[in-house]
Amino acid sequence: MSDMRLIVAGAAGRMGCAVIELIAKTPGVSLAAALEGPKSPALGQDAGIYAGAGGLGIAISSDPLTAALDADGIIDFSTPHASIELAALAAQARIVHVIGTTGLSAGDREKIAAAANHAAIVQSGNMSLGINLLASLVEKVAQALGPEFDIEIVEMHHRMKVDAPSGTALLLGEAAARGRAVSLAEQSVRSRDGHTGARAEGAIGFATLRGGTVVGDHSVIFAGPGERLELTHKAEDRTIFARGALRAALWARGRKPGLYAMADVLGVK
Repeated sequence: MSDMRLIVAGAAGRMGCAVIELIAKTPGVSLAAALEGPKSPALGQDAGIYAGAGGLGIAISSDPLTAALDADGIIDFSTPHASIELAALAAQARIVHVIGTTGLSAGDREKIAAAANHAAIVQSGNMSLGINLLASLVEKVAQALGPEFDIEIVEMHHRMKVDAPSGTALLLGEAAARGRAVSLAEQSVRSRDGHTGARAEGAIGFATLRGGTVVGDHSVIFAGPGERLELTHKAEDRTIFARGALRAALWARGRKPGLYAMADVLGVK
């Protein structure tokens, strides 16, 4: 089979650069195009040089339509608005779309699900193997432990991260909610300030920390009477997310249209 030709969206961001650098080192894949917003100062620059991977002869552009003419898939760590447009493009072009963008709203997810009727789309708040294994464990533990065990999710990221809670924290919260057979939207507590009263039974709490250059730390705490269980994942290098996204793209190639998760890719459902 020929190399899978991939578009990288959000090419000038931290994750976009990590994906481009990994593509340059990985047999079986090649960079088809690199996309950024129309006001990005990176436009016109060689995507490989910008990412630290050496010259690849592909300039960063803001033209997804042209890019999609000669591509097999999109790896997308951009913005919610851009991801929605790219999902529609992937559906039209019948190419793979891997979405690692965070901060998606419920409406955004509905539009992605509609696009998945015509394209294989893998969407996840986190692309790493470790986090998705952790989510599987969280679901099982939440199911096994009764409501007397309170669930709290603590996450920390670098000071430049713009959304909170992180997509990964929400992914873990959804796993806990599935284990408890409840709705995360109805049970989540996103902030506490002042006289909050006693903690409501069944609540799934979130605490968000920001600072320094932290790539991503996540802990799920099950606090019960007389004992506490903590499940933790610490990301030390963004390459883990790039590897997961690349693995997802290769896995989705040739799959029937549908909305998939990293749990599908890794077979941990």
